Amino acid sequence: MKNPGSTTEIVVAYHERTKHHYDRSAASLGYLDWATQPDPFRRYEGAPLVRLPLPPEGRDLPYWRLYMKGGVSSAPLTKETLSLFFRYALSLTAWKSMPGATWSLRANPSSGNLHPTEGYALLPALEGLHGNPGLYHYAPKEHGLERRAEFDPSVWEKLSAPVPPGSFLAGLSSVYWREAWKYGERAFRYCQHDTGHALGTLRLAAAALGWKLSLLEGLSGPAVSRLLGLDRDADYGEAEREDPELLALVTPGEFSPASRLPEEALRELSARGWAGKANILSPHHAADWDVIDEAANASTLSGKVLEEDMTGFPTEAEVFQKPVRSGSFTAEKIILGRRSAVSMDGSTALPVTDFFRMMGRLMPTQEGHPPWDAIPWRPRLHLGLFLHRVTGLSPGLYALVRDPAKVETLRKAMAPDFLWQNPQGCPPGLPLYLLKEGDYRGQAAGVSCGQNIAGDGAFSLGMIADFKESLVSHGAAFYRNLFWESGLVGQVLYLEAEEAGLRATGIGCYFDNPVHQLFGLTSKDFQGLYHFTVGGPIEDKRLSTLPAYEF
Repeated sequence: MKNPGSTTEIVVAYHERTKHHYDRSAASLGYLDWATQPDPFRRYEGAPLVRLPLPPEGRDLPYWRLYMKGGVSSAPLTKETLSLFFRYALSLTAWKSMPGATWSLRANPSSGNLHPTEGYALLPALEGLHGNPGLYHYAPKEHGLERRAEFDPSVWEKLSAPVPPGSFLAGLSSVYWREAWKYGERAFRYCQHDTGHALGTLRLAAAALGWKLSLLEGLSGPAVSRLLGLDRDADYGEAEREDPELLALVTPGEFSPASRLPEEALRELSARGWAGKANILSPHHAADWDVIDEAANASTLSGKVLEEDMTGFPTEAEVFQKPVRSGSFTAEKIILGRRSAVSMDGSTALPVTDFFRMMGRLMPTQEGHPPWDAIPWRPRLHLGLFLHRVTGLSPGLYALVRDPAKVETLRKAMAPDFLWQNPQGCPPGLPLYLLKEGDYRGQAAGVSCGQNIAGDGAFSLGMIADFKESLVSHGAAFYRNLFWESGLVGQVLYLEAEEAGLRATGIGCYFDNPVHQLFGLTSKDFQGLYHFTVGGPIEDKRLSTLPAYEF
């Protein structure tokens, strides 16, 4: 990272520039300009919309099966199963209402509920959808697919030859303005968090159908933009543009080389018969944040294929002592019932068995299970934990080292007086360590921009990234991957909190360097990327809940 003007230096400079400090915050407008609040729903006027049939309620698939490799029988790709996939991944889950305001909630969490993430699918010819393969944009308000274009069937056949019938591509993009409207320069970070959350919802939605989902490697940012139609100036005009984030391959059942498709066919895959013009989300912009565009351009997908040694992880039995094969809730209840807590009661305790299960869900294992089988790199995010009320464990600072090979590296990087003791009853394959006992409720809230919710939960945490080594090894594009991983971690925490009868909340506002100081991190090799809290929620009784869909 010593090459002045390099893309890596640009993203490092962006990260430093957008840190919050006790005496100053990252640059933003400083107030909410309600006149320019972005429309949360992108539509392509003129694109044919195919409404998806709402899946029947009451599907009895147990939630715990989502995390089992091969835990669900593979379903065929039909209009109905595609509907269930998007229902669990990106759909509305409810409307909330109070006097003077109504807003929607979605299956994929979002910073400030602003939803910069847009979803796409490149699908084969499908009965009830279209007679040719095509590119579709998912419209969550309508629970429908807008057909943006179609593909030459012969090229699609060549592309899909190596994969099982019924395979398709899922894509994500970001509208940075939706987050920048509220958060200013820091918005690029939050858009990447949201991409990670959406990657998590996509992977677990696929798991609910017995499908596999893996990031598609080897594609550059411009290539993804072309495939999703995001490079078409004529279709956007004055409308806010979308930046390409990722493409993922979805296949029925297990398929080992899921990240490989014929490169020649991908290059030849060009759409025809384009339809639809993007809607304008805000009448005008009170401010534009050039630094976001600089970071986005510097970190655009490089087309590099990641090749990492994925050995050395514990087995499922070692992480959980006894593999989890039971639970209280269905996948439908957990996924569609997930909510972000606005405040917590400061008294609810979490049973230690539930805490160990939560931490175990965040670990890749030798068996390979969702959602960690969706990404082709070793974990780069470790947890600095503030335990407040976990029965059977002393309050204090803890660490979950999600890559066991990094334990000594983190031990040397953190404060020299930390204990690094496995807590009593901890499963042998779970790299969880007590660092220091004590009451850290005040510090947890303090470093999370003074938000009491970080101290009122049963526990909270900061996700600490192996930052420098990751960028040196894989370049500036991996800056996005780090945030995607943080969103994946956060998505599992959200769902696990629901399983435990609690609630969780992602915290994007925190004081970066003071967090590092609490854990004794003095170099810039490790950087905090995301905070989270889990605990007993205080429900706002002023709010009414309305159904997500009534058609």
